[in-house]
Amino acid sequence: MRTLVLNAGYEPLSVVTSRRAAVLVMRGKASVLAEDRIPIATPSLMVPRPAVILLHHYVRVARHAPAAPSRRSILRRDGRLCTYCSRPAATVDHVIPRARGGDSSWENLVACCGACNARKGSKTLDELGWTLTITPQAPPHHVWMPVELDAPRDVWMPFLSHARAC
Repeated sequence: MRTLVLNAGYEPLSVVTSRRAAVLVMRGKASVLAEDRIPIATPSLMVPRPAVILLHHYVRVARHAPAAPSRRSILRRDGRLCTYCSRPAATVDHVIPRARGGDSSWENLVACCGACNARKGSKTLDELGWTLTITPQAPPHHVWMPVELDAPRDVWMPFLSHARAC
């Protein structure tokens, strides 16, 4: 079982095991904001399994410029929707094809469905008469989110809706 850890400012900080979260709570370093239905059984008592915890002290995290883009990060940035037709996307496309001098940068990569990717090939958007539904750009460094949040649990949603809106 995994537990969402929120920094003292309520922004998502990390995802840890329920055991690690329980230790943080028992040592007085965090408070439980939401619990799972299944408790942690110890020899002497039953402890509620934390699903979301809030740290008591703010942890400053060094955030650097965004890392090089990956398939997962491009799909996450674009909401897993094709930037050409808005259908579900599973591939990544170079706006300016690599064959025409395009690079693999945040500004040149977009999420794309398989059909649009095959149709586009190594053509430019002007040749096809297509437009982008978004302007591709590097994500701001303060929007970092743990990878585990790609498939968040239902109990985490009230705590993540604020973070995604920022």
